[in-house]
Amino acid sequence: MKKIIFAVLAFAAFVATGCSQNTYSNLRKQEDKLIANYIRRNGLVIVENEPSSDHVWGPKEFYKVRGYDDLYFRLIERGDSIRVDTLESGDSDTTDLKIIANDVIIARYKQFGLTENADTLSYWTTLDQAYPYEFHYGNTSECECVAWHVAIRLMKYPDSQCEIIVPSKLGFSAEQSSVTPYVYILKIKVKQ
Repeated sequence: MKKIIFAVLAFAAFVATGCSQNTYSNLRKQEDKLIANYIRRNGLVIVENEPSSDHVWGPKEFYKVRGYDDLYFRLIERGDSIRVDTLESGDSDTTDLKIIANDVIIARYKQFGLTENADTLSYWTTLDQAYPYEFHYGNTSECECVAWHVAIRLMKYPDSQCEIIVPSKLGFSAEQSSVTPYVYILKIKVKQ
């Protein structure tokens, strides 16, 4: 009799778990809808091909990054691509400032949810957070947010600023666990 009761309870638990609305698959579907609603609600223009380096970005224009589901990128401000140094001889020398793997990135950012009237977390100034977020570009053990690394690759240069729509699976571990997408406004410098 105990075996029958146990079997019935186990079966009931199995059925209840299988019908749950909070499966990862269902949460991902909800996240996809949330991202699509955010894009529609804000009238964003999505381009499928990566814009050229001299492209002038529209205020609502986003590039859907190839190879990444639901990662959207918009360049707000192009950084410094060339630094001109004056040599002792009086000549000038130019240096390409393109960000390379293992550069130490200093990031300030704003984070907000995709729902209407979402809360904003701001780490934009020293009044918000005393120290900026620092990590080595390309090292996901220091900064597990893959989307930030992709955004830096697309920004290319120090002193750039961008806006990205980040699905949970490309975000930080807390976002991955809760299946929560965010929008980030990100500005970067390279530590000298």
